[in-house]
Amino acid sequence: MTQIVSSVQAEYLRYKGLAEGAIAQLSDADLTAPGPGDGNSIAVLCWHLAGNFRSRFSDFLNSDGEKPWRRREEEFHRRAITKDELLAYWEGGWAVLLETLGGLTDADLERQVTIREQPMQVVEALHRSLAHASYHVGQIVYQARGLKGAEWRWLSIPPGQSDQYNARPTTEKAATHAESLRRP
Repeated sequence: MTQIVSSVQAEYLRYKGLAEGAIAQLSDADLTAPGPGDGNSIAVLCWHLAGNFRSRFSDFLNSDGEKPWRRREEEFHRRAITKDELLAYWEGGWAVLLETLGGLTDADLERQVTIREQPMQVVEALHRSLAHASYHVGQIVYQARGLKGAEWRWLSIPPGQSDQYNARPTTEKAATHAESLRRP
């Protein structure tokens, strides 16, 4: 049975779609522009999230989620990169996560994994990772909207359209919302 794991996977895909919907609206220069207050660029946030997924979900059930080969500090270095290069690295991280989720069952949720030598149940590790992903995707969307200004294409209910949406809600389920973000 994978009802819970499937639900978690759908939420990950919702956030992946939000980030990609924001990234699609940006130029290469936008992706590498420093965030507010000289913060992380969208490219850095994507690089970090993909690196985190690679580390946490490679050999997920058998080895510590903070792999010795991970260079976390390097994920935060500013980099000149094209959208295509960024998306290729991004997809690689998501592929590791999604492959691992595809192999889990709800029975695995009670198993134990380790992150930075700290044991936790699989369900805890997934909640922690999903929260981490949503935090950074929120940063990506916020920065992208600021960069696009009036040209921004809304990724959720646009301002002033709540009543119209509520009369016919169509994207409440995570998978449906993620799919709607793939449409232009």
